[in-house]
Amino acid sequence: MTHTVEKIGGTSMSRLCELRDTLFIGGRSAEDIYNRIFVVSAFGGITNLLLEHKKSGEPGVYALFANDDSNHKWQDALDRVAKAMKAAHGDILSHKGDIQQADLFVDERILGARNCLIDLQRLCSYGHFRLPEHMGHIRELLSGLGEAHSAFVTTLLLQRSGIEARFVDLSGWRDEGDVDLKTRITDALEAIDPASEMPIVTGYAQCVDGLMNEFDRGYSEVTFSHLAALTGAREAIIHKEFHLSSADPNLVGAGAVRKLGRTNYDVADQLSNMGMEAIHPNAAKTLRQAGVPLRVTNAFDPGDPGTLIDDQPADEAAAEIVTGLDIVALEVFEQDMVGVKGYDSGVLDILKRHNVRIVSKVSNANTITHYLDASLKTMRRVERDIAKLFPAAEISTRRLAMVSVIGRDLRGLSVLTRGLQAIANAGREAIGASQGPRNVDVQFVMDRDSMEAVIKALHAELIENAPTTLSRAA
Repeated sequence: MTHTVEKIGGTSMSRLCELRDTLFIGGRSAEDIYNRIFVVSAFGGITNLLLEHKKSGEPGVYALFANDDSNHKWQDALDRVAKAMKAAHGDILSHKGDIQQADLFVDERILGARNCLIDLQRLCSYGHFRLPEHMGHIRELLSGLGEAHSAFVTTLLLQRSGIEARFVDLSGWRDEGDVDLKTRITDALEAIDPASEMPIVTGYAQCVDGLMNEFDRGYSEVTFSHLAALTGAREAIIHKEFHLSSADPNLVGAGAVRKLGRTNYDVADQLSNMGMEAIHPNAAKTLRQAGVPLRVTNAFDPGDPGTLIDDQPADEAAAEIVTGLDIVALEVFEQDMVGVKGYDSGVLDILKRHNVRIVSKVSNANTITHYLDASLKTMRRVERDIAKLFPAAEISTRRLAMVSVIGRDLRGLSVLTRGLQAIANAGREAIGASQGPRNVDVQFVMDRDSMEAVIKALHAELIENAPTTLSRAA
């Protein structure tokens, strides 16, 4: 257990030259450069072009291929991907030979993907073959293009800087057979010695089960966590473009936030539930079960140890982070619900069918309220299906926000009481609030316009005015 497995996200990857001079090399001696395996995401924006924009939903190659009757739109989109990839590595690589290699790499991969999609369209023009049956494979194929490109470019850059970097392609490009994830990883690393080489591994890994089928765009962290677990890493490290802090510094002020320094996987799970993923929950589970601690660092502050996430409880009770999320409240009221089973399961089945993520829920004798992370367009479909199932029910949706106070141990802090008072003192109103017996989070619900003010008020009351303790030190 002498090596680490480290992941770099897409936004940070776009500043690769800075990372070369700090994270990869910096002031390290020759022996300190190695015993590190890096898992890289695609350069910023590339996966959005390949699939669809993660936030706006603007269609990329995949979405256009799935919905377009002609092949012009998706082919034009694929051309835009190639252009964006070349622009990305053109800003990073300076040697003409390296740029030429990277250009040829992009041309070969894009041409292969284009031919595959054209052949699939031709095949599915026959009635025996259905395009929807193959769309999952297409999504996997396109996803792998971005990570393969960034890993290849990173390898070129580091080799030019004198590092024994090795491009490790887990994307299954032109592979002859499907294997499981474990085999894919172990076979690729079998002939590599991290003590004398630096493996640069694609964040996407092709396997028989299909990572995107279960994890969608969280696949790179799943690859990262399995790689760390399978190789017995000393630590798994995620390099972000910011420190994991007690709140958004742009909101509450850089001088007011505190770097977490130390927390546990319970807190990481709650952050994920609030859409602020330190790590994908399934990836955290893999590391947790393998006994591999996770460290989250600022990629551009290499001298700082960041925040360590493990299974250790807090030394003392403390609120650690305040974060918020836009939600939609779905309320189902039915007078006949009292004492009758089946209402909740019926609503849950519909939410699952429409792939709606549940953030939290509350219920009483005749009302079930789900707080959801979903678009209003999706919610209209959900409402229609619930109305068909429960025609006598009154169904309403409302755009709200949820702010959560999270910590390893909140016992004895009166977070619910103090939080409600702080919200009132800020001139805002909490529409709802809840605290579970596990004492790791307290949730407050309010109008969306009040979310930022509530975050500031709760952070000031529960974190800024709390003493700094040794348990928060790195």
